[in-house]
Amino acid sequence: MSIFSRNDTETAAATGAAVTPDLAALTGDYTIDPAHSTIGFVARHAMVTNVKGSFQDFSGTLHLDGTDPSRSTASLDVVMDSIETGNADRDGHLKSADFFKADEFPTMTFRSTKAEALGGDDYRITGDLTILGTTRPLTIDLEFNGAAKDPFGNERVGFEGKAEILRSEWGLTWNAALETGGVLVSDKIKLNFDVSAIRNA
Repeated sequence: MSIFSRNDTETAAATGAAVTPDLAALTGDYTIDPAHSTIGFVARHAMVTNVKGSFQDFSGTLHLDGTDPSRSTASLDVVMDSIETGNADRDGHLKSADFFKADEFPTMTFRSTKAEALGGDDYRITGDLTILGTTRPLTIDLEFNGAAKDPFGNERVGFEGKAEILRSEWGLTWNAALETGGVLVSDKIKLNFDVSAIRNA
């Protein structure tokens, strides 16, 4: 049985909004849809501007427990060779031994260890982020964007998330000093997640 009523879906179609059914009805297993999701990051460059990038190849799963959100889990695998920042030379540098060593460490992974409901549509998930073979905790603040049934019959849920890391804690230490002081690449990196996931049949 669908988790969406006819009235719910008709209202969503008329307004362009996602349906938010009773959270208990969302309990189940989901697969992240990479074609409609984004795993991105922002780094400060030369102390004066932001450079944005994203990963084009990734996969992941969610288990949502609408009755007890603390029982929810998430798993994500990101192919490091798929990094894109809009500049081929910069992308090549990021894949090299100076940064991600993509040949030696082809995948970045996240495995959740804790989930929390913060109230309203806000949640927090904590887990283990592994980069360059180093595993450290990462906490992601999430906003639930709702649920909807697409024209192909897929039952979807959406989340937006954000986090910050110090890349040096994962061994990403390459940098260059600026003549005016400071460094070329910030240690602090902002992570952005915009996730659409499809409920498994």
